[in-house]
Amino acid sequence: MRPQLPLREPERGNFEFFLKIPDADRTQLRPSVKLSQFAQPLMEFSGACSACGETPYIKLVTQLFGDRTLIANSTGCSSIFGGNLPTTPFTTDCNGRGPAWANSLFEDNAEFGFGFRLAIDKHADHARKLLTQLAPQIGEVLVKEMLDTHQTDETGILAQRIRVKTLRDKLATIVSPEARRLEQLADYLVKKSVWIIGGDGWAYDIGYGGLDHVLSTGRNVNILVLDTEVYSNTGGQASKATTLGAAAKFATAGKPRPKKDLGLMAIVYGSVYVASVAFGARDAQTVKAFQEAESYDGTSLIIAYSPCREHGYDIASGLEHQKLAVETGYWPLYRYDPRNAGTGKSPMMLDCKSPSVPLSEYLRTENRFAIVERKDPERYKTLVAAAEADLKRRRAIYEKLAELTLPAQEIKKIIKENHEEKAVTAIAG
Repeated sequence: MRPQLPLREPERGNFEFFLKIPDADRTQLRPSVKLSQFAQPLMEFSGACSACGETPYIKLVTQLFGDRTLIANSTGCSSIFGGNLPTTPFTTDCNGRGPAWANSLFEDNAEFGFGFRLAIDKHADHARKLLTQLAPQIGEVLVKEMLDTHQTDETGILAQRIRVKTLRDKLATIVSPEARRLEQLADYLVKKSVWIIGGDGWAYDIGYGGLDHVLSTGRNVNILVLDTEVYSNTGGQASKATTLGAAAKFATAGKPRPKKDLGLMAIVYGSVYVASVAFGARDAQTVKAFQEAESYDGTSLIIAYSPCREHGYDIASGLEHQKLAVETGYWPLYRYDPRNAGTGKSPMMLDCKSPSVPLSEYLRTENRFAIVERKDPERYKTLVAAAEADLKRRRAIYEKLAELTLPAQEIKKIIKENHEEKAVTAIAG
């Protein structure tokens, strides 16, 4: 430690130099862990706890999907550091664009974010109708390009933004109410990425009814659950995400029941992209899951292991801790992609090996389990044995799911038998 004031002047110059370094061209960044980190993060200086396990995931969202990101944020830790007014960690790029962020309540954040999607789709649909209506004045070629474009990567999105600029120039020469309205809606012709973000207290507990409703709709929203396995922001109360044997408020003797398997419950729909990730254990799998979720034209759910100081260990070692969580089977890594149905591949992909380290080695590193052992060693042994059995049961279910494939002809047979043409979207993605 050294006196701060003498350090400020040279560091101010260093920081100004840093800000002048040009940002990387997003169209040249291939989808990988390393290159994704060259993209400008549009979340910075959050004010979260040191080594918070939630912020890296939100930062990654802004790096991968940039200024076209819209975030509906549930009340909780992520809303506190996400909107710690009068400042906000969400920032803009060199063009003055940045993510759109708004906070909702515990009980209705899923519906709140779902409203984002409905509004965006309605505005975009209106813009396309106006575009078609004004095609003779705008130019048939430009209109066709704007309507037929596939915005599946940064190159396609940039091309559409250039077209929107050209469109605005043409609209400025057209005198009509329709032209003025299209000027207001033109930006909706660029693909938007909707993210519904919150903690386990929201997703597993208070807001689960709304979350389940949104999962059932099949609409194109991405749900990110920052799973700390406890109500972190309100003092460490137990939630349905709290694992068996862990001590928390209202479960000080160790939670006697297993953790709710939110991922498996979503998989049952068959039409939801689901992933369980831990960036410290396998960063490549994390980045891949986020990219797959956003590219999926339907509902996606990512459950992200988020180390928290409520767990009771030196969170500076969080990356190594996440590896241990995966190696012991405490935190499984998987991706369930409905698009694989009918391709000969299983929608379920297990991204971690069978446990190679005893669960007890992970549990003894965290104070939330050590408290239980100190209070009642015999009860602790019973809880650990129950936790090991539960993890084996869950692993067996995931492995069986990973073996299942559904041939294309079988899908067609199901559709024919049920007389439901809409099942094509639900089953085959």
